[in-house]
Amino acid sequence: MIDVQFVIHYGLHFVAPILIAFLFFKNQWQKVYLIFLASMLVDADHLLANPIFDENRCSINFHPLHSYVAIVFYFFGLVFKKTRVLAIALLFHMATDYLDCYL
Repeated sequence: MIDVQFVIHYGLHFVAPILIAFLFFKNQWQKVYLIFLASMLVDADHLLANPIFDENRCSINFHPLHSYVAIVFYFFGLVFKKTRVLAIALLFHMATDYLDCYL
């Protein structure tokens, strides 16, 4: 049986970013997609938790790089052109994880 939560979560982490990159950043879609993929490095903070993976745990405001304080910093990244794409990627990652808390 297919786990719908798994498909939605990883679809938003891998498939949606390529669509966003291609639709909104046509000239540099490959670079933007790689930035979206690189934004998943924030999941390294899961290594600080015990257990590292808990399918019933909400990442938002549990892990340091998924905290509300960190999310505020990601919003500040939207202000600067050089960090804007990374900020969008990080905020999209947080939105995906937030949605995952309710599925």
